[in-house]
Amino acid sequence: MTFEVIAETLREQIRSGGLKPGDALPTQTALMREFGASSLTVQKAMALLKQDGWAVSRPGKGAFVAHHDHRADTDDLDRPEVTAPAGGTAAHVEALEQALADAVEQLADLRARVEALESGGTERGR
Repeated sequence: MTFEVIAETLREQIRSGGLKPGDALPTQTALMREFGASSLTVQKAMALLKQDGWAVSRPGKGAFVAHHDHRADTDDLDRPEVTAPAGGTAAHVEALEQALADAVEQLADLRARVEALESGGTERGR
């Protein structure tokens, strides 16, 4: 599964109303399971959604659907405020916040694996 396919699937869920502005996006672990994808692939998909203005990060809380109207109506495509990604400092801060949130989630996953191995568990990296 490619990151573009994952990102497009999530965009379609947003466009169709299955995911609404402010809704939490699935976690990296959930997306890895759902799409049979690696963590790197899921991270790239999420980065693409954020870069294009479809998602925002809240450190320590996860990724959420952005409060933008991304309907596929052709009339809306002519409005730059609908299709243009957020720019400037705010976009950079959001990107850094997402990178930090992703790193925290990865650390938690790794910590859980180490604890499972130390307690005699058999879970291995996927």
